[in-house]
Amino acid sequence: MYLCVVKKFDVPSFYRSPVISRMKALQAMQDPRRESLEPMLLDLGPVRFFIPRHFGFCYGVENAIEIAFRALSENPGKRIFLVSQMIHNPAVNRDLEERGVRFLMDTAGKVIIPPEEISPEDVVIIPAFGASVKVVTMLQQRGLELKKYDTTCPFVEKVWNRSARLGEEKYSVIIHGKAEHEETRATFSRSSLHSPSLVVLNREEALILTGYIEGKVNAEEILEVFKGKYSPGFDPVKHLQNVGVVNQTTMLASETEEIAGLFRNAMMRRYGKENLKMHFADTRDTLCYATNQNQDATIRLAEKGGFCAFVVGGYNSSNTTHLVEILEKKMPVYFIQSAASVQKNGEIMHFNIHRRQEESSVLSFPAKDQTDILITSGASCPDSMVDEVIRQLAALFPGALTPEEGLGKLGLS
Repeated sequence: MYLCVVKKFDVPSFYRSPVISRMKALQAMQDPRRESLEPMLLDLGPVRFFIPRHFGFCYGVENAIEIAFRALSENPGKRIFLVSQMIHNPAVNRDLEERGVRFLMDTAGKVIIPPEEISPEDVVIIPAFGASVKVVTMLQQRGLELKKYDTTCPFVEKVWNRSARLGEEKYSVIIHGKAEHEETRATFSRSSLHSPSLVVLNREEALILTGYIEGKVNAEEILEVFKGKYSPGFDPVKHLQNVGVVNQTTMLASETEEIAGLFRNAMMRRYGKENLKMHFADTRDTLCYATNQNQDATIRLAEKGGFCAFVVGGYNSSNTTHLVEILEKKMPVYFIQSAASVQKNGEIMHFNIHRRQEESSVLSFPAKDQTDILITSGASCPDSMVDEVIRQLAALFPGALTPEEGLGKLGLS
């Protein structure tokens, strides 16, 4: 059973939705312990939308948005900066920019505003992903107070704390994540202070490391394959004897667990079951509950089947990309940023996660009385954007009910 976080955040009303919010409220009433993964159904006649039990803004994102808007309201006339994107959603970041917030660097860490241009009188917001030790130190040296508007997700901080303990216990830290991602850079910068650290992208890379542990790969190959992804002085001979696996919280939880299992089994085969605890640390407690819930709910959604699926969110959003990966195993998936991606003639502008480019497709719906469409969104996507996509898609079906009429069928009119 997952932890149920009940805190309510003061998120601007324009991020909420008249349709999705009411459906979520109904499910919360019917399933207060959040145990069911059964999708919601919005029946609009010729088109039905199936929506997962868990999706959209998570605890960390709502917390970040609340703090960012508090910073704006509490500091009229002051210059306000974000270290980098608040979250990976272009609409949310654009909204903050329009309110006067400026970014110090881009998502890759490239400086946009030089540090010498920042003064102690300015306000700096730390994004939900956190910030690297180098960036935090630089800002503190400029005389900035960072704690008040630090929006780092508590589940990211949990990974940082677990990494520190692993170092104290003499384990090396294996981080399952994308080396270029802000969160992984922040985690790596901290874990490297306490222990030898290395970033692993996927199962294939993990197998190279476990191959070394079992004597099938040499140390030189490890240093070459993972160049730029390990801490200074990392020595496979010394530092792959005792390991613990933590993750970038937006990665596929099932893949993190599989990677940890590969290391566990490799250590068991090399050192024996009786010595396993000396060589492998159990770190399952670092997995983000919200990521787990959203991914499990999406798996259940995919089982429903349908003509196609739509995933709404920023193209650079890691957690959103993984929802696409889950759904595309079952059906065609259109990864879109907003309702503007859906044209009245059925043309869809969507992102191909494999080619890493935006593409255009024209939907041709089957000639039958009812078409089922699955729809979900990433943890950084406002529910209001999902509302707009539903309305835009419903308009492609002559005679479709309005979302409000669909709510009436659920007793929510």
